[in-house]
Amino acid sequence: MPAEIIAQTHSDAASRKAPDVVCGPATSSGIARSPHPKVSRGTLFDVNVAVLIPCYNEQTTIARVIADFASALPGARIFVYDNNSSDASVECALAAHAIVRSEKAQGKGNVVRRMLADVDADVYVLVDADATYDARSAPAMVHRLVAEGLDMINGMRVAEIKAAYRPGHRAGNRILTKLVKVTFGTGLKDMLSGYKVMSRRLVKSMPLLSSGFEIETELAVHALSLRVPIAEMPTPYRDRPANSASKLRTIRDGARILRTIVWLIKDERPLPFFATTAAALVATAVLLGVPIITTYLETHLVPRLPTAVLAASIMLLALLSLCCGMILDTVSRGRREMKRIAYLASRPLTTGETEGLSFERALR
Repeated sequence: MPAEIIAQTHSDAASRKAPDVVCGPATSSGIARSPHPKVSRGTLFDVNVAVLIPCYNEQTTIARVIADFASALPGARIFVYDNNSSDASVECALAAHAIVRSEKAQGKGNVVRRMLADVDADVYVLVDADATYDARSAPAMVHRLVAEGLDMINGMRVAEIKAAYRPGHRAGNRILTKLVKVTFGTGLKDMLSGYKVMSRRLVKSMPLLSSGFEIETELAVHALSLRVPIAEMPTPYRDRPANSASKLRTIRDGARILRTIVWLIKDERPLPFFATTAAALVATAVLLGVPIITTYLETHLVPRLPTAVLAASIMLLALLSLCCGMILDTVSRGRREMKRIAYLASRPLTTGETEGLSFERALR
C-alpha cells in the first residue's frame, strides 16, 4: 500500500475492495444522547477541524466511526492512519470517504505522532477507531476548546455498560492518573482516555517520543508541564462490538505506561526525582553507619570496616544524586522554555474566528 491513499470517489474505493470484504455498518451508532448541548452547525466549521483516527485491524467499526464523526462535525476532514492492518480496514475507510494514510512503524504512539506532524488544522479531534466513544460529544468539546481559549479537552469516559470499562483497566487508569496528578499537579481524572480535542498551539509544540499506548500519558504530561489551559468533559463510553477485540493488554501495557510515567518524572521533574533517590540512599547509609559510629565512640575501634566503607560510599552516591538533580533541573527548565517558545510560535484562534460560535439545546 502506498504511503498515502486519498479517497476521492466511492468508485475508487470499490475498485480496491476484495469480494469477501465485510465492513461494519456505516450508520449512526444509536447510543444515548450526549450529555452536552449541541453546537450550532454552519458556524462552528469556520474553524479548520481535523478528526484523527489511528486504525489497526478495525474493519468492523471503522466505517461507523467515520460516519458518526462526519455527521457530528460536518465540514471537518476525517483522517484514518492505518498501522499495518491485515484485514479490510483500509478498504472500509476508503468506502466511507475518509482520507486514508499509512504508518509502517507499529504502535499507537508512532501513528499518533505521525498524524499530529502531518496534518495541519486549527483544532484536532483524536479518537480511537473502536467505536466506543460518543461522536455527538465532539461539537460541544470543540466549541468549548475554541470559545474558552483552551488547548486540550479530555473526554472523560462514563461507561453506559459496566462491562465496557473492564475493572483492571479502570483500576490501573485510576492509579496511574493519581500518580501523574501528585507529580504534576491538578489535572485530569481520566488521563488514559483516547478521546481528546487539542489546539494547534499544543499539538505543534509536543516533542512526542512514545511508540505505544503510553502516548496518552505523554500528551497529558506535556500539557500539564507547560501549564496550558485544559479541561475535561464527560462523554458516554460503550463496549466494543461482539466481533471486535481490544489491542490493549492490561499487564503489559500498564507496565509500559508506568515506566513512561517514571521516565517523564525524571525528565520533567529531575530535582524531586533525584532528591527522593538521595533521601533513600542517605537513610540506608545512616542505618548502616550509626552502629559503627556508636561502636567507635565507645571503643575507638572500627570492627566492621567493609560496612563502614559501604556506608560512606552510599552517602557519596546520595550526594552525587542530589547534585545530578540540581544540574538536570536547570537543563529541564531550559527544555520547558524551548517548548514554551514553540507553543507561543503558533498563533491562537482569534476572536474574529470564534465570535460566530453558539450553542443549541438539542434533545436527541
